Parts: sequence; structure tokens; C-alpha cells
Amino acid sequence: MPDSIINYDNPKDADVILIGANYDVTSSFGKGANKGPAAIVGCLNRQIEFYERFTGIMPADQLKIAYHDLGDLNALSPEAMVERVRSAYEEYFGAGKFIILLGGEHSVSNGPWQAMAHREEASDVTILQIDAHFDLRDTDADYHDEPHGKYAHACVMRRAVELGYNTAHVGIRAYSKDELAFAKSKGLIVFEWGPGDAPAPEEIMAAIKTDKVYLTIDVDGIDPAYMPATGTPVQGGLEWYYTWQLFQELFQKKNVIGADIVEVAPRTADNLTEYGAAQICYSLIAYKLMRGGL
Repeated sequence: MPDSIINYDNPKDADVILIGANYDVTSSFGKGANKGPAAIVGCLNRQIEFYERFTGIMPADQLKIAYHDLGDLNALSPEAMVERVRSAYEEYFGAGKFIILLGGEHSVSNGPWQAMAHREEASDVTILQIDAHFDLRDTDADYHDEPHGKYAHACVMRRAVELGYNTAHVGIRAYSKDELAFAKSKGLIVFEWGPGDAPAPEEIMAAIKTDKVYLTIDVDGIDPAYMPATGTPVQGGLEWYYTWQLFQELFQKKNVIGADIVEVAPRTADNLTEYGAAQICYSLIAYKLMRGGL
């Protein structure tokens, strides 16, 4: 039995690669997401059970799982950060690895999507976003006196649309008037969260027409009762076990080609959020293995 879930030192020979993108420059409220990857990895190595109870398997026993830490990226401009993440991601994605990116603020997700666009037809891929926010602004100029531009964290899904990806937005409950108008003008798939019953996971999968899906999880999409340590928490998000049902349905029905978990901002004497993110990370690996994709 391995000593930890991250059980392999050489990412180039691993089955699964976790990439740590330690960046938090453009976030607009609470800070600290650059410390998210280390906190998540700490939980993976010391706290998460190897037996994944929803699948009944132990991925750490069957797979080589490696971690590539990109180091402190906060000295970089948003553009330079995206290029750094893209370069690292492209090397592994081109080799056919299953990659989970650990953020960092949501702007780090631009890196994988740019890398994927060099090897996948963007129109054949849907980016499934779990998030409280649309992140469809063109820039952050409407709320920052010194805006960070097109790679601010609130713009990440706008850039995905521009790259030609299909997008589906789940858990949305805080947005600007302009973002809503953009989503409607593009006919984006939106499951807004609010009073009443949540949509069945099957309904969400039926709305996604591509087989290939990239899953981007901003932890503020999940209700802050379960994931409180994040920069922009919004009440009324996805319930914990509903989230797991959605993951199960996604991996059963679709070919998940990559994922990221972003916006974990650890805080003193409260490790619930990094633990939850680590559990999500490990379970995504287990679901991918169960589908036969590793």
C-alpha cells in the first residue's frame, strides 16, 4: 500500500497529474487562494482515506499519481501566469495524461483551456462550470480602479467562450446585468440556483450535447456551509451530496478529459474547505478510473 495518495515523484510517467497553480492576484474580495494547492495536497497526503466509498475502489493502489507544483506565481502578470500554466499543462495533456489543476484563483483555468485548444476541436468540448458566478465579464474594469484586464478571475468563462468551447453553468446566483445579457445573447446553458428544487443531474447532462467535458469547479459554487473558505462565498449553493450525484452522472454519461478545483482560500483553524476539495479531487480520480479512462 502506498504511504499517501500522491504516490509518485515523476509526473511524466504518472497516470494522473495534479498541477498546483499558486496564484491569487486578480481576486476581488477575500485573498489567499494561492495557498489552496498546498492545503489540498496536504489533506490528500495526510487525511483522505484511500478507500473511495462511492466507487468502492482504491485509486492510490492502482494508479501512479504525481504532483507538479508550479511554485509561487504571484509575481507574474495575469498574462504571464496563464502562459506558465498553459505550457506545463500542454506537455502533460499532449502525452495523454489525466490532469487535475489545483488553484489558485479561477483565472488559472485559462491555461488548460488554451493548451487543450491546440489539440482538441474546441467545439467538441463542453466546459461544465460549477460556480456561484458567471465569470463572463470582458474585463474587471467595472469594479477595479486599476483593472487586471481580460485575464482577471471574473473573466475566465468569457475567454472560454471566445476560444470556441461550449459552456454549461451550474450553481449561478450572483452576476452583473451585462453578464446575464451576454449569456442570453450566446444561448449559453445556464442552471441558475435559487428557491425550489435543483435540476436533476440527468437534466444537466441532457443539456450538454458533446461527449467530451472539462469540469471546472470553483468551490464557491458549492454552498458555503460545506466550503466556507473561499474568496467570494455566496449563500445558497449546491448541496454536498447533490454535488456527488452530479459527478457520478457526469462520469457515467460523458468523457471527462480534465478538471480543475479553484478558489480554495485556506484560513486559520478551519480546514473544512481544503478537506472537501481534497475529497472531490480523489473522487474525481476514482470516477475516471471506474469509467475505464485510466
